[in-house]
Order: sequence, then structure tokens, then C-alpha cells
Amino acid sequence: MKTILAVANETIGGTELIDTIREKAGGGQARIIICVPRTRPGHGNVIYDDAVYDAARVRVDLARTFLRGEGIEAVGEVGDPDPYSATMDAVAEYHPDEIIISTKPAASSGWLRRDLIERIEEASRLPVTHVITDVDAEGIGFGVTLVVANRTASGDELLSQLRAKAEGDANHLFIVIVPQEGGEGTAASRARARMVQLIDRLRASGLIAAGLIGDPDPYTATMNAASFFHIDDIVISTLPATRSGWLRADLIQRVGSATGKPVTHVETPTPAGSPAAA
Repeated sequence: MKTILAVANETIGGTELIDTIREKAGGGQARIIICVPRTRPGHGNVIYDDAVYDAARVRVDLARTFLRGEGIEAVGEVGDPDPYSATMDAVAEYHPDEIIISTKPAASSGWLRRDLIERIEEASRLPVTHVITDVDAEGIGFGVTLVVANRTASGDELLSQLRAKAEGDANHLFIVIVPQEGGEGTAASRARARMVQLIDRLRASGLIAAGLIGDPDPYTATMNAASFFHIDDIVISTLPATRSGWLRADLIQRVGSATGKPVTHVETPTPAGSPAAA
């Protein structure tokens, strides 16, 4: 079976890339290795390594799930922040027969400004197919919803909203982000547990979902996720107004204004006496 290495970041869900992989996979006759270099976020004063790694891992997970749904064998890994190093590391690990590199158009691609295609061709001595995808202008071939929640992540109200949003779109993707309410350690563990629980419930409902933990500030976490992924809309889940710090900070309005994306607010009641939070 032929092995094909596909390297992409923001263009991972682009139609051109998916079509190229379908064509080269030849009806399941090739194994696809997905490599996504890590990308540093553009918001926040503190960079959380878990969030940086998770953003790339989510791209890998979603691409792998989508391709497997198409009958294409796919595995993936998070790569070095430098796309050249990430690609060459994957070449050494998986010994591919050829490479696909997906980038934005030249005017907006940092990878092309660094002559990535030529450097990979020269170093690897493998056939390299360059796929250009203008995701900003063309979008991608399926809907993507960013879901922001913390203590309300387990609420039935949120799950019902997301199920309704996916009706009629079998390939709709949900990217869940849970701000970690503090620094590393216990706070990150709690956030990850909430994220995993929601992902499990979405997948049990037949939905395609992956997630990450984010910056403690929900606005920063949301804006970083919006820059990591090409999204169509945002769902933010909070406690009622009398209990929600996120609503007191005007999170819904600020995110809508800054991203220009439709924002759906889901309010989840909690038992009396539970601590105020999202």
C-alpha cells in the first residue's frame, strides 16, 4: 500500500486538499499520514503549551475522522512549529512515497515565503504536490461550529442546540474549547475532563467533534480558537445572567463584534448553591 504524507495547517479542511487526497488515495489503496505543525496563538500574554498542542491535534483528529468516513486509511501527528522540520520529521518516521503540501495563496502564505515546497523537494527527493486553498475566500466543504463552554459543558441544553445545528449536515464539525479557569495543573485537568465529557456526548450522538482547552480568559480562548480554525459560527454556553461572569464581561457581544461570526448563546440553569462561573 502506498503511503502519502499530507502536510497542512489552516487549509486542512480545504476542498482542494480533500479532493487531491481522494484522487491519490485511489479508492482506499493508499495510507494517508496527516502532519499538522503547531501554531502559536495570536492573543493572550501567556502561551499555554497544552492549548498550542491541542489546536494542532484537533485539526489532525478532525481530518482523520473525515477521511476515515470516506473509506481512506488515515493516521496523523502534531508536528514541529516549523513546517520544514515537521515535514522532514514525518518523512523520517513514516517513509512516504510522496508528499502533499497544502498552503494558502502566495500573497498570504508564510510557508511559501520561506520556499517550503522547493526545500522539501530538495531534501526529501520525493514527489511533492502543492495544493493551494484560499480558505478565507472559498471556505471549506462543510460547516464548522466553535463551541465555548466550561461548567455548563455537560448541560442538556447545549447538547440539544448542537444536535439541532447538525441536522441535515452529516459532515458538520464541532470544535469544543473549554477555558481552563486558571493556570496549568489542576485547572487544566478540570477543563480537559469537561471537554472530553462533551466530546464523548457529541460523538455518542453521531456528531463529528474534537476539542481543546484554552486560555483562562474566555475571550482570549475564543479569539485564539477562531484564529486557529476556519469556523462558520460560534455557540457560547453560560450560566444564567445572575450567575455568569462571562455575561457580566459582555462575552457574547465582544466575540460577535470581533469575529464577525454569528454567535448563539445557550443558557444553562444549575442547581441552587453551585458556584458562579461561565
